Amino acid sequence: MKMDPNKMIQQVQKMQAEMAQAQEELAEQTVEASAGGGMVTVVVSGALEVKELRIAAEAIDPEDPELLADTIVAAVNEGLRSAQSMMESRLGGMMGGLGDLGGLGLPGM
Repeated sequence: MKMDPNKMIQQVQKMQAEMAQAQEELAEQTVEASAGGGMVTVVVSGALEVKELRIAAEAIDPEDPELLADTIVAAVNEGLRSAQSMMESRLGGMMGGLGDLGGLGLPGM
């Protein structure tokens, strides 16, 4: 079965437009994650950008700044994992629309 090159180009262009739209929408969506029993909370966008960081006053111990730093890192990493998962579930389904194009051996396909 031979695929029409013009149709293939149209499919790729349509998919690129849909991907761009999905990425714009993801940039506006956020996920929230916390660590330390909710002492540190982070909000991350679907574009993997930290939008907000909240630290409970009781989490700030001048005698143990390393614990607070570790808790912040844990919350940010969890937020990034959640945002990455959201992005993959949204964009991953779109890659299935490639159909026969995946068999062309193109990089990243």
